[in-house]
This record gives sequence, C-alpha cells and structure tokens, in this order.
Amino acid sequence: MTKAFVTLILLLPGGLQMSGQPTVEQVVPVAPDFIVAADGSGDFRTIGEAFDAVPDFRKNRTTILVRRGIYREKLVLATSKTNITLLGENRNETVVTWNDFAQKKNRFGEEMGTTGSSTFFVFGEGFRAENITFENSAGPVGQAVAVRVTADRVMFTRCRFLGWQDTLYPQGEESHQYYRECYIEGSVDFIFGWATAFFENCTLYCKKGGYLTAPSTNEGRQHGLVFVGCTVTGDAPEASFYLGRPWRPFGQAVFIGCHLGNLVKPEGWHNWDKPEAEKTAFFAEYGNTGPGATGERVPWMHLLSREEAAEYTPQKILGDWIESE
Repeated sequence: MTKAFVTLILLLPGGLQMSGQPTVEQVVPVAPDFIVAADGSGDFRTIGEAFDAVPDFRKNRTTILVRRGIYREKLVLATSKTNITLLGENRNETVVTWNDFAQKKNRFGEEMGTTGSSTFFVFGEGFRAENITFENSAGPVGQAVAVRVTADRVMFTRCRFLGWQDTLYPQGEESHQYYRECYIEGSVDFIFGWATAFFENCTLYCKKGGYLTAPSTNEGRQHGLVFVGCTVTGDAPEASFYLGRPWRPFGQAVFIGCHLGNLVKPEGWHNWDKPEAEKTAFFAEYGNTGPGATGERVPWMHLLSREEAAEYTPQKILGDWIESE
C-alpha cells in the first residue's frame, strides 16, 4: 500500500477554555494505513472503498488519509468498522458531499425521511475525523442531514459541517461525541438529537433564521448538547435565532463562555409551543458574551453558577477516553 507521512495536530482538552484563548498544540507524525485520492494516486479512489478494506472489529486504530478533492459519496461506516481515523489533507479542499433530502423519493417511490437524507452515517465505535468537510448540498429544501452519528466515542477535530435544516444529527442515545474547533452551519434545528455531545471552541454559523439546537435528550440522562467557548455568528438577521427548542420533553442544551452574535433573540429559548416542556427541558447559560448574550431570557431557562459551570469539561461530560486520544 502507499505510505506517506502527514502531520496530525492534537489539541489538549481545555476545560472551560473560552473562545479566542490560545490552544496548546502537539505535533505527532502519522503514517496512514490507506490513502484515498480521487485522481487514482492512492490506494483507493473513494472513501467507501477504504472503509470496506478495514478488517471488521479491529481493536487497533486504522488511519485513512484523504487527499484534496470532492468525494461525491453517500457513506455508511458500519458498526463492524471500529477505531477508524479519517484524516483530510485540507479541511476546505477535502469535501464529502451528497444531496439527498427528507422529501426526496427513493427507487420505490418512498420519501427518504430525515435520517435517510444523511450524507454520512457513523455507526463504527471510536471513529475520528480531522480536517474534512461533510456537506449536504440539497439546499434549503427541508430536512437534509450532512452527518448522523450513532456510534459511541466519536471525535471530530477542525471539520466543517455544511447544510441548512438538520445539518448535524448527534443521534445515538448512548453515544458520547466530541467536536473540537469545528465549523457547523445551518438554519432550522441544525444541531439536533439524543446524544451527549460536547462542542468546544466551535463556530456555529446561523443562516436565514431559526433554531440553533433541537435536543431530544432522554429522561434521566445527565447531559445533552454542551457548547463551551463557541462563537455563534452568521448572516441571519438580527434577533432571528433561538439558541434552542426541545424536540423531546427532556431536551438539554447548555452554552458556557460563548460569544453570541446579535442574531440571537433576547429571549434565547423556545418551548416548541409545548408549555409542559418548560418543566422538563434543561436549557442553561453561563458567562456568555456579545450582543446576543443580553436581553430578558425566558423565565424557565437556567443560569448556572460558577461552580456548576466548572463541571462542564470534556472529561467529566464524555469520560476518560478523551484523555487517551
């Protein structure tokens, strides 16, 4: 197989590190096991072929380097394909894209639905991705998912997620996911799902107007969607975006130390026209800055104390596996 050496940047977990603060970096040489290149210069032309070549339930990590290029693939990382790292050569120029959407008909004339619209399905535990763009290019046509993640112990570093409604779907009810220095854009409910997902120093780009999150956290789960040191920005009009609304009654979303642009509505949160959800959902903030951090919030949101906010670190929310990566 083709061998090459690349540089993988690992960011050390920063706890309550706020947006804009310097990040500690560690440079580690990595020899990829497989190289994907659309021009035929690697081991495979498609990412799907590289996934298929990985032995099932491998305990050691398999690293796949993806050269610059547009990869028009609808990808499924099967449950049996464990501990895979997908390493892009350049995050803006290494692009996985597809254009399905919920109302689109399959070959049997049936609507695909939100889940079926996904460009990339992640079922393999221990998946990592770095410096890659994942896109649903269907446009503003309704639900159109770029990535759906069901697997546990999944990490995305400096990746981009592009779409409109329902861009990123952290779906797995028992899943723990870590998004670090990623760029995520969309309009309605563009980060949604059941998983426990930690977003650190990410850029959340809001388009047109809508709801940034729609968590569906199960009753009894300690955490849902957590954002620390993130920047909420975009080209949406002023006061056109809610930080979130509860897709299911016990949905949870928390923003800590984030910079909120003026597109955030003063009330901050919406009950999805379900007044009873105000008693069960958990939407909270602490130490946010920017024009969107001010205003009269809805009375049922929670303002965390300093001590409570300090408990929101990747290790405490996701587990010790973060420290070993």
